[in-house]
Amino acid sequence: MDFNRRQMLWASGGIGAAALLAACGGGDNAASSGSGGKPRKGGTLRIGALGRSSAITRDPHGNQGNESDYLIIALVYDTLTAPGLKDNTVGRLATTFKPSKDLKTWRFTVAKGATFHDGSPVTADDVVWSLRRLRNTPAGAARLPGIKADNITAEGKDTVVLVSDFANTELPMLTRLSTFILKKNTPEKEIAKAPGTGPFKLDWYRGGNARLVRNDHWHGGKVYLDAIEVTMFESPQAMANAMMSGQIDVASNAGPIAARTADAREDIKVIRRPNDMAMPIVMRTSSGPFADARVREAMKLVVDREAMVKQVLSGYGTVANDILGTGDPDYAKSIPQRHRDLAKAKKLLKEADFDFSKTYELVTTEDIAGLAESATLFASQAREAGIKVKVVKQESGTFYQKTWLKGDFYTNYWGTNDSVVFFASKTMTSGAGQNEADWSDKDFDTLYHKVLATAEPKARTAALHDLQQIEHDTSGYLLWGMADGIDLAAPKVHGLPTLPGYGRVQLENVWLAP
Repeated sequence: MDFNRRQMLWASGGIGAAALLAACGGGDNAASSGSGGKPRKGGTLRIGALGRSSAITRDPHGNQGNESDYLIIALVYDTLTAPGLKDNTVGRLATTFKPSKDLKTWRFTVAKGATFHDGSPVTADDVVWSLRRLRNTPAGAARLPGIKADNITAEGKDTVVLVSDFANTELPMLTRLSTFILKKNTPEKEIAKAPGTGPFKLDWYRGGNARLVRNDHWHGGKVYLDAIEVTMFESPQAMANAMMSGQIDVASNAGPIAARTADAREDIKVIRRPNDMAMPIVMRTSSGPFADARVREAMKLVVDREAMVKQVLSGYGTVANDILGTGDPDYAKSIPQRHRDLAKAKKLLKEADFDFSKTYELVTTEDIAGLAESATLFASQAREAGIKVKVVKQESGTFYQKTWLKGDFYTNYWGTNDSVVFFASKTMTSGAGQNEADWSDKDFDTLYHKVLATAEPKARTAALHDLQQIEHDTSGYLLWGMADGIDLAAPKVHGLPTLPGYGRVQLENVWLAP
């Protein structure tokens, strides 16, 4: 990813570039795994995705812990914006997004001809109702930072106005992930069946599995597949076995072990998305054994990052440096890479009066391939520094209810990677709705707002570098590596997206060879 992927270039007066909706249908954000000839219409794509029955959600504004849920929701409902190839953010349900001079007020224009699956037109009132509903969910503050529900309003039939409490050059980027639009005043009991605006319509849904059919009236352009059948698998191994036996055409996010096996087979394509997923270990900073910054630094020095990438990811990944957002064009590569240093780690722990007699629980899940394995290997590495770590595996639903945002020490994963500011706004600023480490740093907060309010590129880059330096030095994130995203596909499958994060679930350009 190079610098021209940034979504905004600012001229005097703070005028933002508009994003064309046509990019969603087959242009800017349609990076794919290869054409394989001329696209053809028809056929049903059978795709597997990971999920657990206990973590199923049908609410587009809920926490989608299951890959299968997120895939289904993202195909049925449109967000306002989406990731792009040339631009980091392009229009999806919104054709344009323009800021005021002070960068606090943004106007989003709804795509002409956009309709819900029941044929009714999408209006600004629908968008306002949806965004207000999203904002009022438990995680809404993290998804729309700095925007109060009352400051989301309609201006005519097709313009939505978002007013931020502070200048925010990145607001369109922050609307990419979960701003799924529903019809105004949809009753809560009908949310799961509410008509969407996306490229596919829900045909049926049963226990995490679903069949979706093509929306021939999608505002974003041509859709090739007749239907998509989504099958939920509770383990990467079960999904890989289904792929190897021909039960499914695509195994989404299959993981490195499955990729290594598939590499030897001619009847399966391995689609690799470099640096697709962050796999951090999270340490609570406000209280508990990791409240001392010296202890957190020591833990970051204990880990053998190269070994983690080699063993946990089978080499399908890269070493990281405790900074989230490695795909950002302004990612601070100049900050020296942190390497394993047991002597320094022991010294820091001794200075902090760390209790070596205790055993510290590291909570993990098996939500994605390699997550539990990373916890086990880290525990082994920590023992070499005299730190006793016990790995505790939790079922996904229990983890998100009892551990996430609350625990002292746990693993997590993030399937988006292209913005340092995204992670800062969601997980690190004081009071952020998803502040996983319960971290608060006044200097970090000040720099965060400076980045958002700075239009001049060099000044913004400098401020963002300083922001990353603080994160690297003292945050509660031990980010040892970035996992490659790996899909397995049958030879007949063409046009699979290669963009990370939300980009990888945009399947409107996929087609099947005869």
